[in-house]
Amino acid sequence: MVCDIIESVNKKAVFQTGKPTDKNNSDNDPKPQNKGKLLVDATCSPADITFPTDLKLLNKAREKSEHIIDVLHHPHKGKMKKPRTYRKRARKDFLSVAKSKRLLKSNRRKMIRKQIGYIYRNLKTIRKLSKVSSLKHLSKHQYKSLLVIHELLRQQKWMHEQHVNRIDDLIVSISQPHVRPIKRGKAHASTEFGAKISASLVDGYCF
Repeated sequence: MVCDIIESVNKKAVFQTGKPTDKNNSDNDPKPQNKGKLLVDATCSPADITFPTDLKLLNKAREKSEHIIDVLHHPHKGKMKKPRTYRKRARKDFLSVAKSKRLLKSNRRKMIRKQIGYIYRNLKTIRKLSKVSSLKHLSKHQYKSLLVIHELLRQQKWMHEQHVNRIDDLIVSISQPHVRPIKRGKAHASTEFGAKISASLVDGYCF
């Protein structure tokens, strides 16, 4: 791994004054000496994503699943009737809530339930299409999105049924499923989304 190589180079640069622990093996890394202070800090490397909400994520997942249906149906255009997706109705339902200035909790739950239903229907349609149209028609990005949508649907359905707002390994971005929410407690943003990193400073070198 590139990270391992960089870390090895950094260690040799920082601890080059140390003495090898084994004289018979000159390839061993020199033993570091205790000196000075070690500064350690955990921080976040922010990802370039919009602030995620359950409704936004479900709407995005629904749109991507509709596009996958279009791709799988394309080879059979004119030969087989295109499955219904209710995309116009689903889009209208989402916008009716997204444009609301004051959204009641009951209305929000109702809309989440609807979006979950639309996605579940689309995934069922995709399973049927996959029997007559190979998933090889999908690009790598589309296939990855399909896997993420399955997991996103499972998480959102579980949270909706349990009446909770958190779950382990919560997906906040379909295109970047590795991104996680991190509580930072800052004035401008109490929560950041990205990779959590731990940095330490040794003799001016950052690990």
